[in-house]
Amino acid sequence: MVVLRMRNVHKRKYVLLCMCIFGFIMYRYMGTSVKHHELSRNVGLSANSSQFTLEGHPFQILAGSIHYFRVPRTYWRDRLLKMRACGINTLTTYVPWNQHEPERGVFNFQTQLDLEAYINLAAELGLWVILRPGPYISSELDLGGLPSWLLRDGRMRLRTTYPGFTHAVDSYFDKLIPKVVPLQFKKGGPIIAVQVENEYGSYSKDSNYMLFIKEALQSRGISELLLTSDKLRTLKSGGVSGAISSVKLQKLNQRDIQDLYAVQPNSPKIVMDYWTGWYDVWGDLHHVLPPEDVVSTVREILRRGMSVNLYMFHGGSSFGFMGGALNEPTYRALVTSYDYDAPLTEAGEYTQKYHLLRDLFSRFKRDDNFPDMPALHYRDAYEPAIMYQHLSLWDALSFTEGPFKSSSHLTMENLPVNNRNGQSYGYTLYETVITTGGSLMSGDNVRDRALVFVDRIYIGLFKRRNVELMVPEGQGQRTLSLLVENCGRAHQGNDLDNQHKGLVGDVLLNNTPLQNFTIYSLDMKPSFIDSLYEAPWKTLPENPSFPSFFMGRLFAYGYPSDTYVKLPGWEKGVVFINGLNLGRYWSIGPQQSLYLPGPYLNSGTNQVIVFEEKEGDYKVHFEESPDLGMAADIH
Repeated sequence: MVVLRMRNVHKRKYVLLCMCIFGFIMYRYMGTSVKHHELSRNVGLSANSSQFTLEGHPFQILAGSIHYFRVPRTYWRDRLLKMRACGINTLTTYVPWNQHEPERGVFNFQTQLDLEAYINLAAELGLWVILRPGPYISSELDLGGLPSWLLRDGRMRLRTTYPGFTHAVDSYFDKLIPKVVPLQFKKGGPIIAVQVENEYGSYSKDSNYMLFIKEALQSRGISELLLTSDKLRTLKSGGVSGAISSVKLQKLNQRDIQDLYAVQPNSPKIVMDYWTGWYDVWGDLHHVLPPEDVVSTVREILRRGMSVNLYMFHGGSSFGFMGGALNEPTYRALVTSYDYDAPLTEAGEYTQKYHLLRDLFSRFKRDDNFPDMPALHYRDAYEPAIMYQHLSLWDALSFTEGPFKSSSHLTMENLPVNNRNGQSYGYTLYETVITTGGSLMSGDNVRDRALVFVDRIYIGLFKRRNVELMVPEGQGQRTLSLLVENCGRAHQGNDLDNQHKGLVGDVLLNNTPLQNFTIYSLDMKPSFIDSLYEAPWKTLPENPSFPSFFMGRLFAYGYPSDTYVKLPGWEKGVVFINGLNLGRYWSIGPQQSLYLPGPYLNSGTNQVIVFEEKEGDYKVHFEESPDLGMAADIH
């Protein structure tokens, strides 16, 4: 009996010892789940002269960027598990102000934008988090993630301490920051660092601005390590006292290292954005970065003991009208795909980059216990959707918000729509009465493209380099219409205050400004697309008019799979699946397909609506593979 008790005692001690050892391994390897509840967290991520430490232990950040707002929520877990299986220990994500506060004082942190759920999921899967809340984030988003209603203030000075901007930031941070404060490391959460703004060194219009943002974060309870992030040439001017400066780059050379050490000699070094690829613009080629270049640079970064964040690890899609634009040297709008030539494709598939990086990280960490790579999702090629109904743009106007009368032009942002927050995205139709023909001059006041009609007959196109059209002569009063598209506000550069869209100045007919407009807002939000159910759709005629909406059906039986929308024979427009805006297509490329995630489909019948500006094939194809266009190496 005594012997049996002694054995039980030893057995309990042995079990307790095993549990302690297992807990310690989980703490060091997984880094979050055990520690989250059982261990004190007095010291978070810290920086000494040579390395980062996490709760006193040496810690090298191996991070990757995945944006929750670019990935269907149903796939968050899949993408983060694939990140974890590659050897990444930290997730980084931006927070897009323009999506979380689409109208002043109206906030959305639900469903696809549930930031707290995303961060908690990262913790559950064993990932630390570096949060990049902005307010400006760039991220190739319209206006760099800033809400367009800020531009209603004619004196607005974005990213400065101008009161109109700081008051708006304070209001936004009052809602955002309390949501993430409890998720900080020292409070038991996964957030180990927070970035102060983004790339301010290349903007740098206000010496007090970065201090304002830093204090705005800290005064609301942010207490973890602070970071700033800039390109090397602007690293110094983008920093702020009390924050570690980090660098963005795509190639690493000896001079870069010397410059980095010169700017910040007594701190650990982190490449906050190592660009694994690049974004694409309409009318160009698809940018790719060879896998061997990526692995070579990351290997060198690790060899030097530096930390790194792969931007992007998985890009996803800029669904809807989310994407931004370049404004210098000329205006160029970004495509819908944000594939970025990242280690995980737009649809979450493994690439050669992924496998090479996983091998590199496994050898670097000397750890054979990497999680298994999750299985890939099945993709399907569905039968084409035949467009069987047609609705002209003109017949859809009664379902818009408006119309509005104005004696002179109004920009999109200044329209009295959306609870007087203006129009953020999409198209705006301006109509006026003319009594003569002649020379119509835009004077570069059309932002960004305009289809021009007389009595609803197409006569030509205004774009940035095409500023004159001839209006044919005619009898009596006629209606001149300009359908203006916002192709995306610039996401970077020093001209953010001037990113108004629509008609931003006078359009002249024979040197006389057009006046007395009737204006329709066509932002094409889900509520508008849903309202078209009541519209007077007609059976597709043999020669339909343009611009128009076309409706068809996609049948997906069983559990719907991912697929790609392809539109050969169509010119330019927007695709809606079950009321959701997948994004723009444009025959000029490079992108020739739109990613359609399986979770966006119903089992059975799905509604397909295409808004086409000029020419259609009346059939929408669904194929298994993407087509991002002809590829070109990034130089």
